[in-house]
Amino acid sequence: MTTLTASPSPLDRLRYAAGRLRLLDGRGRAAWVLGLCLAYFAVLVAASRLMGDAGLGTDFLHKKLPPCLEYPFGTDWLGRDMLVRTVKGLTRSLGIGLLAATVSSVVSAMLGTLSATMGKRTDAVVTTLIDLVMATPHLVLLILVSFACGGGATGVIIAVAVSHWTRLARIIRAEILQLQQAEYVMVSRRLGRSPWWIARKHMLPHIVPQFTIGLILLFPHAILHAAGLTFLGFGLSPHNPSIGILLSESMRHISTGYWWLAILPGLSLLVTVKLFDVLGNGLRVITDPKTSQE
Repeated sequence: MTTLTASPSPLDRLRYAAGRLRLLDGRGRAAWVLGLCLAYFAVLVAASRLMGDAGLGTDFLHKKLPPCLEYPFGTDWLGRDMLVRTVKGLTRSLGIGLLAATVSSVVSAMLGTLSATMGKRTDAVVTTLIDLVMATPHLVLLILVSFACGGGATGVIIAVAVSHWTRLARIIRAEILQLQQAEYVMVSRRLGRSPWWIARKHMLPHIVPQFTIGLILLFPHAILHAAGLTFLGFGLSPHNPSIGILLSESMRHISTGYWWLAILPGLSLLVTVKLFDVLGNGLRVITDPKTSQE
């Protein structure tokens, strides 16, 4: 007798094909997520370039309009298109976050490497500096540094970079301290290699994944704190659109019923920040063999 077997359904065939292509495992899902996040940021930057400055001009005939087809984010009290202002504000925040996170990550890598490779005295100095920065109230440190640097984009970048390097520096320091007992590092010491040579040839290439993920995960903090400083009046100039300025200006009108002036830019900021967090976690899954199959 022949046994009849049910033919696979189209859904089963699709799952099988996706599994063959490694699209449904941990790294496959993370790759799709990374692609979608990068596509969002690319569209955001491209939209900011294509929109121009037409929507930033005053138009009193269309002021305080709620969201509609012509103005998806509505207009403000001067008739300016809130969608254009939000997109350009997010793009400006991305640029500031990129510079601040990059500077902070480079400082973290340098100090973390020096702390772990240049002896006990250097380690004591760096760890004391880390404890001192982390013990200072975060918002107070941001305001003081930004005010001392004259505010503006430069002040925000320096303030965020100075206050956000400590955690990544600790991670890099701990990673390098574990590498100190590796066999190839001990062989290099016996061969008379200097600590700087060992750090440059053995340590720095090993911490590239931690550095990259830390850099990406610093983006959300940099963007949020830059917006917070601008909201408090210690950041960017009100003449240029940014999310902090939009939220600060909307506080004068939100109590009168113009909810879209604060809600829609605020939600856009939260979505952008969350996508950076998702991007960092996805990159961690791809680069870490322990989590690649989760």
